Amino acid sequence: MGFLVTGNAVLKCSFGTTPSTLEVLPVTPVMVEMPAASIVDNVPLLNVLPFGMCSSILNPEVIAATAAALGVLTPMPCIPVTVAPWIVGEPTVLIGEMPALSDSSKLMCCWAGVISIEFAGQATVQLG
Repeated sequence: MGFLVTGNAVLKCSFGTTPSTLEVLPVTPVMVEMPAASIVDNVPLLNVLPFGMCSSILNPEVIAATAAALGVLTPMPCIPVTVAPWIVGEPTVLIGEMPALSDSSKLMCCWAGVISIEFAGQATVQLG
């Protein structure tokens, strides 16, 4: 049983250097003083903010910087590229007709990063 994710949840990318936050637009229902998140709160720079520097060797900016540094891995600013919804929400709880986002959900970045939820933004409402 996981926790319902809300706005200001703390996110981590497997290739990022710093944590980030999840921004949930205030058009969704408010649970425990913050808007509740669904699996479609995955838009880069709107919902999912950058994670500092990216070190994925699939990121074209990292490839270019590493080549310029003669093969020394050179991290570059992280701009998440997420095109699919969060994986495995809570299908029995709907937020705006979409499954609610659980703190065990994952989001894939096109540069092979796995974005996970470190803190749900609240520790009161459980799902499942």
